Amino acid sequence: MKWIRTMVCALGMLACVSLSAFAAEYGEPNITTKTTMKELRENPSIKGSGYYTYCNEWIEGSTQYDDTPIEGYVSYAAAEDAAEGMNLVIENYNRGVQITWQVYTPEEIAENSSLGMVQLYYFPAKTANAKYAIVVPGNGGNTTAELNEGASIANQLHELGYAAFVLRYRSFLNASDNAPLYDIANAIKYLTENADQFGVQRENYALMGFSSGGHIVGLIGSDNEKFGYKAFGLPQPAALLLGYPINDFFEVKPLYQLAIDPLVLGWRYYWTDISDVVNENFTPTYFFYGKNDLYMQRMCYSQQGPLLERKLRESGAVYECHVYEDAPHAIGPGRHTDADGWILQATEFWEKQCK
Repeated sequence: MKWIRTMVCALGMLACVSLSAFAAEYGEPNITTKTTMKELRENPSIKGSGYYTYCNEWIEGSTQYDDTPIEGYVSYAAAEDAAEGMNLVIENYNRGVQITWQVYTPEEIAENSSLGMVQLYYFPAKTANAKYAIVVPGNGGNTTAELNEGASIANQLHELGYAAFVLRYRSFLNASDNAPLYDIANAIKYLTENADQFGVQRENYALMGFSSGGHIVGLIGSDNEKFGYKAFGLPQPAALLLGYPINDFFEVKPLYQLAIDPLVLGWRYYWTDISDVVNENFTPTYFFYGKNDLYMQRMCYSQQGPLLERKLRESGAVYECHVYEDAPHAIGPGRHTDADGWILQATEFWEKQCK
């Protein structure tokens, strides 16, 4: 029986070696709101997945937030879902799912290197042939909010049975020549053409936009032949689901022009308000905003959500609007605020438009 014991010990050692190799190559899905950004970024599976986590820094690779936990890096209303969203990334990556997909071709990127940053981060649905949403985060600084309004939203959509694609698009100094519009349009085109590969329905997709991302989504959702979905030859979305969308960039418009498109006389997306292009054919829209949104108050509150709601109502478009007492800017899924649960309401609105 001695040879049996020897075999068992050998198998045990082999298993330990295999587990050690797995641990070295793959990370554990043990991300919490207390996990620091350094710990998150050093997780082998997060690194391997390519998911972008430098959402607050101006320089990729900065160590500024190394010791900051997720709950201090993103909004208090998004931290729990952002952490769970990162665990989803780890779980999917560990089972062989490709997380990061380039929107533009290698040839296009070789010609214009800024196109390389335009990526879709894939969160598969629990079942095949599910509906999908493209999540378009805001961009409060130099980069888009892939954690605050990306992974956090994708986590809730996943729990509700949907597939989600978080879009990283060109923003701020990289947003010249209406780049964000083209990035969203090309992302939609890419997913429409490759729906079978991702196991999602080609029709009935939704666009989810937040803050300035909501503004761009609103323009794409119009039937305007210059910059709406028709202009890009895209199928109309089933619904726009917007969180605190910027309707009017107000005093920021000339600053954007100066910083992004100096000496340019042609049309630029930030000069057009969503309310300017609303009509009865506007894509069915669900949106919410808060009365205590200080960011909107700085840009003339009445020209934001209130004006957009009035224009939608007067046009006869299909819409649903919720105004909350406590719903500050950049809260993403809105936990611990009056907007908690808005994603469920929004997806119910979306489903109604698909019938």
